[in-house]
Amino acid sequence: MFVAVMEGDTVRALWLFLISMVVDGTDGMLARWVQVKRYAPSFDGALLDNIVDYITYAFMPMLLLWSAGYLGEGTSATVLAVIPLIASAYQFCRVDAKTDDHLFLGFPSYWNIAAFYVVVLDLSTTAVAVVLLVCAVLVFVPVGYVYPSRTTTLQTTTLALTCLWLAAYAVLLLQLPDPSPVWLAISVAYVVYYVALSLYLTTRRSRTVPAVA
Repeated sequence: MFVAVMEGDTVRALWLFLISMVVDGTDGMLARWVQVKRYAPSFDGALLDNIVDYITYAFMPMLLLWSAGYLGEGTSATVLAVIPLIASAYQFCRVDAKTDDHLFLGFPSYWNIAAFYVVVLDLSTTAVAVVLLVCAVLVFVPVGYVYPSRTTTLQTTTLALTCLWLAAYAVLLLQLPDPSPVWLAISVAYVVYYVALSLYLTTRRSRTVPAVA
């Protein structure tokens, strides 16, 4: 992945981002299936998962956007790349990053997905800056985001739509630099669904949490 990013092979890097998302979505289930905690009790799989996720979800996407010139040039480009990394470092270190009802608290560092849309939509430097800065701020906003493999509300629907989104991701990569509007609409529709469900669950959660006297 690092080689693809540094060589400026954007499409290959995005393919590797896709593979890393599939692995991230299944590694926990595999670890439970082979009973890692039982046979290697001193091994902290959750810590390793956070390290790998920070590299693949935050560091590599920002390095890709920076090295490929999507952030502009000079000091401003470097600062724009560093801001999401600092925000993500905070998010990954939060003890309440995942709620008891299986939501991510604050924007869950989907910088690899942001990078995907930057490339597919061929966003301008200004648009990229706006997207990254807004998402960085959202890390600190207490909105609960759907954890696709664990959030129980509409879980079957969410998993099915997530698989469709992953398929759309692959199709759009194959179609670059001229992605199909139909597949792009399918991809964006999932993002709308994800955000809408997250906002609904956040609102419902705020109504059920007892007020502090």
